[in-house]
Amino acid sequence: MTAAVDRPVEARVHVALFLLVLTGALNFVDRQIVAVLIEPIRAELHFSDAQFGLLTGLAFSLFYALFGLPAAMLADRWSRIRLIAAACAVWSLFTALTGSVRSFGEMAAARFGVGVGEAGGTAPSLFLLADCYPPQRRPLVIGLFTLSGPIGVFAGAAFGGWAVEAIGWRNAFVVLGVLGLVLAPLLLVVVREPARGTFDAGGPVKVEPLGKTFAHFVRDPSLRLLGIASGLSSFLSYGMLNWIPAYLMRVEAMPISALATWFAPAAGITMGIGMVTGGWLVNRFIRRSAAAYALIPGLATAVLIPMFGAALLVEGWALSLTLMLVPMVCCTMFTPASLALAQELGHAGARATVTAILLLMYNIVGLGCGPLFVGVVSDALAPVHGNDSLRYALGALLVPALLAVVAHLVLARRLPTVFARRAAAVG
Repeated sequence: MTAAVDRPVEARVHVALFLLVLTGALNFVDRQIVAVLIEPIRAELHFSDAQFGLLTGLAFSLFYALFGLPAAMLADRWSRIRLIAAACAVWSLFTALTGSVRSFGEMAAARFGVGVGEAGGTAPSLFLLADCYPPQRRPLVIGLFTLSGPIGVFAGAAFGGWAVEAIGWRNAFVVLGVLGLVLAPLLLVVVREPARGTFDAGGPVKVEPLGKTFAHFVRDPSLRLLGIASGLSSFLSYGMLNWIPAYLMRVEAMPISALATWFAPAAGITMGIGMVTGGWLVNRFIRRSAAAYALIPGLATAVLIPMFGAALLVEGWALSLTLMLVPMVCCTMFTPASLALAQELGHAGARATVTAILLLMYNIVGLGCGPLFVGVVSDALAPVHGNDSLRYALGALLVPALLAVVAHLVLARRLPTVFARRAAAVG
């Protein structure tokens, strides 16, 4: 009888997960489409690599981070699904407006608006899912949710490659914006708001004030290390993924039609494997040791370093893309592990806010600085190395990659003791 009662609830929960993945995928398409369309936009509007580094990184992430904490605080107090739907409508509107820009200033303003809207997407979605599934299933569920990233990258690359020749890059932004404006009200109709703290000991809990949550994040050594390790990993990941399409086209002479045919599925599949595998491995090995939350991302990044270096040394887009497949798997494996760990280290009354603080590291250090770093280094080396400057700029990412390995290994040494103390305190 229990199974019969639970079955419809489970079905609704899975539908909610599906729609949140779909919304997150559109979030990533809207976020990444500029990176896919760098070359045709540059040909018309004459932007430099540094300017594109700002557009694909800091211009978006600054406003994403600025509004991320208020959005998370609102999610800890208000209807999360209403917040997610409203955020989807806002970022979709500004994505559509991107199709009408005529200057760098207008493009930056449009990306500011996209960042403001998307600030209300990820943290509230993760908080909502934490109340839909029990703790032992969260790493895998979060791994499935983060599939929105590779799905969005695949769809963005495939759609962008097709749109340049079929409807033009401007209409591509308009089409994506309209899709989001249709999806937003669907979320309100289909997804139900779960009770807060459903699977936590003691049931629903009181919401923590921002100051207390931020102080907890800063003072907790494990959360601090998680922020550092995640920031370095996202610096590497966003720096790679935002510039690989331009690198393949500019340095390795990849036609834009081949970008849609080969890079789009390669990026989507490899990132999907990275997200799901990262969540699955953590799900499996945390039963043996909590160190798996950090050890698995650290080892994945260690594998990435020599493979990505080799991909940048060869000539020809086919061989280069082939060698990039493993790095593109490895660079995303940290995401489900770190987001799941944030849910465990954060108190139930402040999970969205703790996640938003972690996402500050993702977006300020990672998305904000990673692509900008590559663009600035590329511009600085261009007078001497020409198009190859982008090759060397991407190679410079191997330094923060090595630092990310070290940070994850240090965190991995701490976690078993931390979880043992928490278990003893609960017992």
